[in-house]
Amino acid sequence: MAALNTDAGYPKATEVVPKNDGKTADAATKPVKVRAEGAKKILASEIAAPFRAEIQAAVRALPDGIGPKLVGFLANDDPAARQYAEWTGKTLTKDLLRFELREVAEHELEDALEKANSDPEVHGIMIYYPVFGGRPSFHGPSMDDYLRDTVSLFKDVEGLCHYYRRSLYRNKRFVAFPGSATPAPEQAESGIGRKCVLPCTPLAVVKVLEHLGVYDASVQVGDRMQNKTVVVVNRSEVVGRPLAAMLANDGATVYSIDIDSIYTFQRGKLEVPPESSSLETVVPKADVVILGVPSDKFKLDVSLVKEGAIVVNVAFQKNVDEEELLSKVKNVRYVGAVGAVTVAMLERNLLRLHHNFTGTDCSAWSADLASVALSASEVEQQD
Repeated sequence: MAALNTDAGYPKATEVVPKNDGKTADAATKPVKVRAEGAKKILASEIAAPFRAEIQAAVRALPDGIGPKLVGFLANDDPAARQYAEWTGKTLTKDLLRFELREVAEHELEDALEKANSDPEVHGIMIYYPVFGGRPSFHGPSMDDYLRDTVSLFKDVEGLCHYYRRSLYRNKRFVAFPGSATPAPEQAESGIGRKCVLPCTPLAVVKVLEHLGVYDASVQVGDRMQNKTVVVVNRSEVVGRPLAAMLANDGATVYSIDIDSIYTFQRGKLEVPPESSSLETVVPKADVVILGVPSDKFKLDVSLVKEGAIVVNVAFQKNVDEEELLSKVKNVRYVGAVGAVTVAMLERNLLRLHHNFTGTDCSAWSADLASVALSASEVEQQD
C-alpha cells in the first residue's frame, strides 16, 4: 500500500488561505505545515491493514470459522497495561479472533499460567508487563523474565520464552517438531513448515521496513538487508536487543545504542566499535534509525539524520520532534508509532501457533514438558 503523503491537503507556505466565504484572507491566515522536499509521514494503520485482512480471511477459512483463543493475564494496576489489554481485546474481536482477559493477583500468576498452558481450549497466552518490574526476586535477577519462561512455547504469542529467544539469536527460523523437517529456502518462501514465533514489536518494525521497501525481496531470505546500516537506540531485552539481532541476521550492520554503551551487531556476532563511536557519529551513516527510549527526556537531534533515511519511533514517548524532522530532512520517511502493526503481529503469532500445534497432544502440556519435547525432537532430527 502506498505511503501517506502528509503534504496532501496542505497549502504551500507562500499561498494565501481563502476564508470559508471565498474571499481572500487578509492579515489573519491559517498556520501551515512546512515539509521538506519528499518528506513523508507513514501511518502504522496503513501498514497493518493488509495483515488484518489476511488474518480475517484465514479465520474464515478455519472449520466453522471459529478463530483461536488468546488469554491475556493482567496482574498489575498499571493503567497503560489495562488500556493495552482493552485495545488488544477490541482489535482481536474485530478480526474474528477470540480474547479473554484474566485478572489475577501477582502471587497467583504462575499457577494461573500453568493452568492455561494445560488447557487445550487456549491457543495463545500473553502477560501484560510489568508485573514485578525491578523488585528483587527469589527466582533470579528478574521475576518478569522468569514468568516469560513459564509460558509454554506452544502458546507463547509474544515469542519471549527461552525456546524462541534462543532460536532468534541462533537464527533458527523453524520449530523442530516430531514429523517435521527444516524446509528448503524455496519452501520457506512459500510458508511451508512450522515457523518460529518472533517478538511482536521487533517483528512489527521488520514489517514496517518491508512495507517501505528497505528489504530487498529479489534476494533470498536472510540476505535482504545486506549493505544497509541501521541504528537502534535502546537495548531492552524485549525490543531493542532482539530487533538488532533480527536485522543483523537479515544482513544489516546494526549499531545498538544504550545508556552507557554502543555495540555493532552483525549476523551471529557482536563487536565493540572504536571508542570514538557515538550516537552523533553513527546516526549520520544510518539508512534506518529506530527509536525506543522510554523517556520524554531523550530527543534525537534531527540534524544527524541523513537525507532519504527512515525514522521509526517505537517508544510510547516521542523520541524525535516530528515537525522539525519532516520540515528539515529531505526525503525522510517517518513512522511515529508501530502499535497497530504490533497488534497485527500478535494476531499473526496466534494463528501461527494454532497452525503449528492445534490437533497435537502438546496443546495440553506444561511449559516444562513442552521444552523437553522440543529438545528431544531436535536430538532426534540430528540423529
